[in-house]
Amino acid sequence: MIPFIPSLRARIGALLAMTALVASAAFAAFPERPVRLVVPFSPGGGTDAIARALGVGMGQALGQSVIVENKPGAGTIIGTDLVAKSPADGHTIVVASFAHAVNPSLMAKLPFDTQKAFDPVILLARGPNVLVVRADSPFKSVADVLAAARAQSGKVTFASQGNGTSAHLAGEMFNNLARVKLMHVPYRGAGPAMTDLLGGQVDVMFATAAAAAPHIENGKMRALAVTTPQRSPAMKELPAIAETVPGYAVESWYGLFVPAGTPADVIAKLHAAAKKAMDHPEFRKKIEPEGLTVSGGAPKELDDYVRAEAARWGQIVKENNIKTE
Repeated sequence: MIPFIPSLRARIGALLAMTALVASAAFAAFPERPVRLVVPFSPGGGTDAIARALGVGMGQALGQSVIVENKPGAGTIIGTDLVAKSPADGHTIVVASFAHAVNPSLMAKLPFDTQKAFDPVILLARGPNVLVVRADSPFKSVADVLAAARAQSGKVTFASQGNGTSAHLAGEMFNNLARVKLMHVPYRGAGPAMTDLLGGQVDVMFATAAAAAPHIENGKMRALAVTTPQRSPAMKELPAIAETVPGYAVESWYGLFVPAGTPADVIAKLHAAAKKAMDHPEFRKKIEPEGLTVSGGAPKELDDYVRAEAARWGQIVKENNIKTE
């Protein structure tokens, strides 16, 4: 046996130390190239606008370009799966929203395990949807909608941009908690749903604030209430549905995730860059129309929030036997 001489031990120790330094330097150098910010929706929507505004500030903070890539399809699954299967080095991020928490209960099989495939970075913002009717609707309040629904079960209709969407599940939660039956009318997108609401083909919609705002401002729609547990600071004049239907709560939200296994110090850099970007005037300008409130806590805040949302909506999906198209 060859003796393990001190000089050999010293050389091995030096090699290990050098390896550790190289690895540390690699992480310290992050980002080494432009960062991909994946939006699992088509260009032009609310998530896309928020991502692009966020990317400007994050790029400045990181010293590298943050390039927004739209990867729509399959209820956000195509874009989200791309990120799940990307290298866990922090250079690929996904902007997650409502569907991220709901898809596990809606889809019989996903190409990834939502709870295991991603690490949380930051909860960006949370905000309300809005219960809206056309301007000449007889409904002036949530109580009016309830009275009509109780008088004629299944006759009052609510529109959504499709089965399993936030507007659909918001209506089903309303049905469950108020013990009424609004009839769901799904459309292929928010645009057609809004068009038929304005045309009188459907009665109400639990719409996003961003989608409804132009129609409310031009007087073609009337907002009855917000869907958040309390009144929204951005829409103080509107009551919360929960004031009439106790326990009702539906929120729009946006958060950043990276592939599972991304180094903690890289996540810390992304978190710090996102927080700095959230203070950027361009980002604030984008979130104000949606009545969103900036969050920005530690990564665990996003993880805890999404787990709670997944459990809550999973129950609604099961109770109402909701299926995707």
